[in-house]
Amino acid sequence: MRPERTFTPIDFAAWPRRETFYYFSKMAPTGYSLTVDLDATALHQTLKAANCRLFPAYLWLVTRNLQRQEEFCLAEQDGVLGHYNCLTPLYAAFHEDDKTFSLLWTAYDDEFPAFQAAYLQDKARHGAHHGILGKAGETPPPNAYTVSCVPWVSFRHFAVHSYEKQPYFLPSVEAGKLRPEGAKLLLPLSLTVHHAAADGWQVHQFLTDLQEDMDRFDTFL
Repeated sequence: MRPERTFTPIDFAAWPRRETFYYFSKMAPTGYSLTVDLDATALHQTLKAANCRLFPAYLWLVTRNLQRQEEFCLAEQDGVLGHYNCLTPLYAAFHEDDKTFSLLWTAYDDEFPAFQAAYLQDKARHGAHHGILGKAGETPPPNAYTVSCVPWVSFRHFAVHSYEKQPYFLPSVEAGKLRPEGAKLLLPLSLTVHHAAADGWQVHQFLTDLQEDMDRFDTFL
């Protein structure tokens, strides 16, 4: 089921993060990045057996687990600070002909098969369109966050910091090339977060939940 996007304003006076938010957004605007290796062994085996591609599964898994915590859904709408109830992955579609990319987005669905079908439809319709936005005449929805992949490089660290477009508090996620290590397949994953929105505990919870869902991905097919 595709959730209908809603925006819930924050009661700033009663918000436990109000002082943290003010400090890291007004006094010392700060973001941070970290890169971890996730165990993608079970996920890879499940996808191979089901003849599914990794990238849409990656988009769905990351989106599902980010939006489970409202700190990763923080945004400002018409000057009002609040949380979206769901996120839309904004990802890069690579063009082999000229080695450029365009940005596409696919609305999240609670059911992976439905999301995968919508992703494949978006790729078929818009994947060959050049220019920074792949859907001509459309713009990404306000709850869109950046999630992408560098499939050619198995990096040890990847960092993106840009807060010139103010105010912007949604996270950015980047994956790298799968890397074999012993009997495992490791997926490097970089997460960039605005410190006004989320702290280390939220990052820990996201990574823990994400790994658990990767390990049991067969239950989502």
